[in-house]
This record gives sequence, structure tokens and C-alpha cells, in this order.
Amino acid sequence: MEAKQYFFAVDLGATSGRTILGTLDGESIELEEVTRFPNNLVEQGGHFYWDIHALYFEIIRGLKDVAKRHVEITSIGIDTWGVDFVFVGDDNAILRNPRAYRDPITFDAMDDYLKNVVSKKEVYDVTGIQFMYFNSLFQLYAMQQEGNSAFKNASDVLFMPDALSWMLTGNKVCEYTIASTSQLLDPRTKELDERLLHSVGLTRSKFGKMVFPGELVGTLTEEVQRMTGLGPVPVIAVAGHDTGSAVAAVPAKDEHFAYLSSGTWSLMGIETKQAIINDLSYERDFTNEGGIEGTTRFLKNICGMWLLERCRKEWTDAPQDYSVLIADAVKIPAFQSLINPDDAMFANPANMQEAIREYCEKTGQHVPADYAEITRCIFDSLALRYKQVFNYLAEMASFPIETLHIIGGGSRNDLLNQFTANATGTVVLAGPTEGTALGNIMVQAKASGMVKDIWDMRRIIANSLDLKRFEPHDQGAWDAAFSRYLEIVKQKQQSE
Repeated sequence: MEAKQYFFAVDLGATSGRTILGTLDGESIELEEVTRFPNNLVEQGGHFYWDIHALYFEIIRGLKDVAKRHVEITSIGIDTWGVDFVFVGDDNAILRNPRAYRDPITFDAMDDYLKNVVSKKEVYDVTGIQFMYFNSLFQLYAMQQEGNSAFKNASDVLFMPDALSWMLTGNKVCEYTIASTSQLLDPRTKELDERLLHSVGLTRSKFGKMVFPGELVGTLTEEVQRMTGLGPVPVIAVAGHDTGSAVAAVPAKDEHFAYLSSGTWSLMGIETKQAIINDLSYERDFTNEGGIEGTTRFLKNICGMWLLERCRKEWTDAPQDYSVLIADAVKIPAFQSLINPDDAMFANPANMQEAIREYCEKTGQHVPADYAEITRCIFDSLALRYKQVFNYLAEMASFPIETLHIIGGGSRNDLLNQFTANATGTVVLAGPTEGTALGNIMVQAKASGMVKDIWDMRRIIANSLDLKRFEPHDQGAWDAAFSRYLEIVKQKQQSE
């Protein structure tokens, strides 16, 4: 058995962040949460910002905690949500707290850009990224149009994990997986596209050197060493996009798998050696994001447990105990009410349960009357939507998909996992729940030479946890329900 090594992961989400200590002995890995903290949006002057210095402070606090334990950490890695960025001036100072992707300035920018600057098909043909109004391309365009002073005076543009790594090391880089979320990167050349940059008034020189997961960013500055009590610890570019780190932790045995990162939102995809950019992927709005070891994460965003989370906030008579809620839902007849979870009416309605009832009424179905019927409707519908996207993936993949790995918080939902196995007709393996932190730490371990490659990483992760296996059942009933689901979705679309 190899000597233990310790790795420090910073995992930042759009609502909260954590610092995690990972302990690896060559055959298994253990995680310990060091600190947890909120990531608060700051609303000021009609705009929304991230408090970059508060996040920096929390990273320093976590490093101080580890230093007090007299644990010698091998390296540090940072992952965050995608698309957002920081402007730095020529005096090496942050020009302003970074805008958050929720900022209303982007709401109309995408349509305006695609109509007046570069066409939708041209942008997709270059980037292979699905269209979301908050993508970096459209944020930058909106800032250019408004005459944003930070934009005009920026010497450097750093994506969020790269900005925090710079604050720790003094070195500016552009990490590949986080850059791939921007809709500015060509996955075939693995570089930012000059035409798209010029279209928003920027040049490639504004961005740091492109680095890939596992490369060294730098070591802690003397200032950070003094504040934390640590030495010149290396900071490694992990998969800076949190989903990239999560997919790196899928405990697959070979490439014949799909993954479902399940939580408030669901991301279903496959790992490919080359980007898939064609008329079919454009029509179905699939995205090509960067993965580790030069891979591409070919995936689609799906509305996940957002539906149920919103309903639970609205219900006054539903049980708070999740297991009781599930037990009540199971008693309801299957497939009596079905919705398209990705219909626009569920994006952010004033009342989610009323939106679900309205959808069912419009499509001539049984209108769910209470929390149990609505919960059953959500679970049945999510599983059938997963089947639809899974079928798309199977059609476009260059290999047979034999297993579906469910990772993230949703991997604990046994009922939905079983429904997903039934709907797709595929074996489902559930776990880990802590995929992002595991992937972050494993990339650091690869950089240290402790693991060889992605498959070694996945082997060790599989050794370290008990995966739950779900075999498909009731194929005939689920296939019939899927045909009905497609008719309902088509009917709703035609009525609009």
C-alpha cells in the first residue's frame, strides 16, 4: 500500500461552497468536509454580483484549518459553476466584483446577438454549445453594448476558478473545461475562437494560457503562505467546471456508459473522444463541453428535481419526511398524468403545482389533485424524459451504451433510479453522491503521479464506495407509457 497523500479541494456552487480534504492511499479515497459556507449573490444598482473576495477569504480559512492539523497537503484544486468571469486591470487589481449569470442584462442579449452579429447556426458549428442566455458570449456582448467600465478597462479576463487560482498563486491561466462552457471555445482546436472573441470586442491575448486538467498553475504566493501557515503548496488546474470534475468521478469500468448527474438540474450525456457537432445535435440542442484527458462531455441539460423542490415549498399538507412522501406517491396508479419536465411553463412559474395541473388539463389528462399524485406525475415524467434523451444519446454515440451511471445528490433517490432503469431498459448504477469533490481530488492525484489515468481514477473511486444496482423491470408498460408521453408532448407543442 502506498503512503497516504492529502489533497485539498475547493468546490464552489452557485449557492454554497465547501473545502474538502481528500486522503488517498493508492487503493481507496476518503473525503472529509473541512468548511462549508454560503455563496451569496450581491444585488446592487439593478445588477447581481458574486463576492469574489468573500470566496477567497473562505478558501484561506479552509487552508488555515488544514495547516493547524499539521497535515501536509500535496496540492490544491478549485472547481466552480460555469460561464462567469472576472475582469482584471493592467495594475493587477480586480476591477469590480464579477457579474453573476443571473444578472438581468443578459435576458435579451442572446437573441440580439444571434440576430445582428453571428447567426445561431454559425455559433453552434464553431462551439457545439447549447444556447443559454447567460453563456459568457452573451454576457460579454451585453457588457460591450452597455459600455461597461470594467469590460472597457480589462487587461485580463479570468473564468471563476482561474481567478481564484490567480489570487492564490499570482499566475493567470485559462483552464480548458471551464472555458468550454463560455460558448467561445472550438472543441476541435481546443482554443478560444478569434472570430467570436472579436465579435464582442476582445482578443485572445486578454485570456490566460490554455491549460488542461492536471497541469500546474503555480504555487501559493508568499502572502498566502504567511496568511495560512502553509508552505509553497502547488495549485493544480483540475477540471475547473464542476460538472467536468463530477463526470471524471463516474466509476465506470469502460467507455460503454452514459451518465446522469442528478440534482436540482439533471445533466445526461456520454464521454467521447471527439466533439459531436452536426445538424442532429444542433436540432436537439446538445452541448459539447470539455472533459479530462482531452475528452468531450456530450450532454443535454434536463430539468431535474427542481419540479419537486418547488412543489414542496408550496405544499402545506404534504409530509416533510421524504420517505413518507415517496411511499404515498408509490400508491398512486402509474402514468395517469404525464408532463414534459423541460416545457417552458415549468422554468420559473409563480406556482409549480398549478403549472403542472394546467399542463395536464391542456393535454386532456387526469389533473393531479394532491401532493401524492403530483409527486407520482413528476417521477414518472422525469424517467420518461430521461428515456427520450437516453435514446438520443444511443442514436448519436459511436459505441453501445450498456450502463447508466447516476451521480450526485439524486443518486440517493432509489425510486427514481428504479424508474429510470425501467424506462431506459438499462442497468443503472447509483453513486457517488460526492462526485465533484472526488473528481477534483483525483485529477490532483494524477498530477502528483499517484494515479495513472482516468480509468485508474475510476477504479479507485469504485473501490471506495458501494454502488447501488437497479435492473430494469416492466418493459412493456414503460414502453407503452413512453409512446403516450411523446404524443402528449407533441399535442402540447402543437397547441402553442
